[in-house]
Amino acid sequence: MSWGFWRNWSIGTRMACIAMLPVVLLFASFMGYSWYSHRIQVDEELAERGRVLARALAETSEYNVISGNLSDLRLTIRGLVQSDASIYRVDIVDSSGHGLASVVSETALAPQRLQYGAPIRKQVIWINLFSDNGTPHITAPSDIRPPTVTTTNVGEVRVTMSPTYLLGKQARRFRVELAIAALALAASGVLAFLLARSLAVPLQEAIHALRAIRGGNYKVKLPVSTGGEVGDLQASIGDMAIALNLSKQDLENKVAERTRDLLASRNEALRADADKRKLIQKVNSIVEDERKSIAIEIHDELNASLIAARLESQSIAALAGKLNAATPAPEIEEIRLKAQAITKLTLDLYASGRRLVRRLRPEVLEMLGLHGAVEEMLRHYDSGSGCSFTFHSEGDFSRLGHDLAISAYRIVQEALSNVMKHAHAAHAQVSLVLQDDVLRIAVADDGAGFDPVLSSEGIGIIGMRERVYALAGTMAVHSTPGAGTEVGIVLPLEDRVNVS
Repeated sequence: MSWGFWRNWSIGTRMACIAMLPVVLLFASFMGYSWYSHRIQVDEELAERGRVLARALAETSEYNVISGNLSDLRLTIRGLVQSDASIYRVDIVDSSGHGLASVVSETALAPQRLQYGAPIRKQVIWINLFSDNGTPHITAPSDIRPPTVTTTNVGEVRVTMSPTYLLGKQARRFRVELAIAALALAASGVLAFLLARSLAVPLQEAIHALRAIRGGNYKVKLPVSTGGEVGDLQASIGDMAIALNLSKQDLENKVAERTRDLLASRNEALRADADKRKLIQKVNSIVEDERKSIAIEIHDELNASLIAARLESQSIAALAGKLNAATPAPEIEEIRLKAQAITKLTLDLYASGRRLVRRLRPEVLEMLGLHGAVEEMLRHYDSGSGCSFTFHSEGDFSRLGHDLAISAYRIVQEALSNVMKHAHAAHAQVSLVLQDDVLRIAVADDGAGFDPVLSSEGIGIIGMRERVYALAGTMAVHSTPGAGTEVGIVLPLEDRVNVS
């Protein structure tokens, strides 16, 4: 058994053991010593009685042994044995060891191992009746000479004692002592239990209060039920609970106030964000309208002027050709060549204007829809770019409104522009899926990629994200260095579907 077995005991058990252990040890010591002293007392009393009885019987049995009157001797011994329950047996033997008389007690149970003996002596007194000169002896006052005494052993008395009777008496006394000591021990146990309980119960109440406080119940009430250190502990726990309750209320008030401030800030931020999205959407709409206006002006005015300039330059070249055929001259030939150069320049300007018009206002989007516009864009990027493009689409894109379609087109355009500028990819894939009133756009490439944690977002991604947020959509960018980039966009169609 480990010496630390008591470490898991409760404080009440420890206090009870501390109070009762010395009492139990004292009780066991006292009872052991009491029983030992009673046994020693019995042995001493038996030895004293045995020696006294042996000497008394030896002095009173001299005449009966010498005279051979053994019947009277037996009667005397039997009466003595019957009157004293502590005598087990009395034996009278002669000088040669032969038994003369033997009496065994009828009440004694167990003999003692020791025997007590006393010799039976025959005393012969010789009295000198004559003086030394032969005359009769006349006792004078000055004559103090004792008579001559001669002793002879004629037998022996052997007494065997029985401790049963005396042990019984001592056992009754021991039982009384044991009962008194047991009552004292029981009283000590009750007192120890009460003392341990008076300490354990307040401590248990204090522990329950602390557990309640740990669980968040700061309104627990712990009355001071005792004095001393335990009472101070109860008072301290009560004061701590009150202080914690006040601190909790103060903290809750601060948290509530801070929560109100945060909610106000959040609502303000949401309003600002909503306003920003509306502003971005408005700006994008204005930009698209301005692009459309510029494209119309380029198409209707600039391109028309270029066509007129081309026709005039062609007319000048034709006239110069006719003049040069009639009257050849170097100046006329130079005029014809300049006119042809102007014609080529106007054609190039017209082509550039057409390309600019397509970038500003993708007419193909109005003619073919989002699906055809994205396909046309991919064919444009695929021609001579060194990167092959794959296109996948699902859904009826004719249901999309113009604003959502142009925004989706611009998002794909910006994503492909980033692929061409930064990815250095060999293959890219564009996916458009219109399903459950949600437009999903995915652009993935196998290019260089980047680390989103270490690299900051570029202007292109920021512009795409703001355009997506303005449409109440979501955007996710996943990229790994050396493993390409994937952009996923989800745009809701809420109230943006062209039901017409």
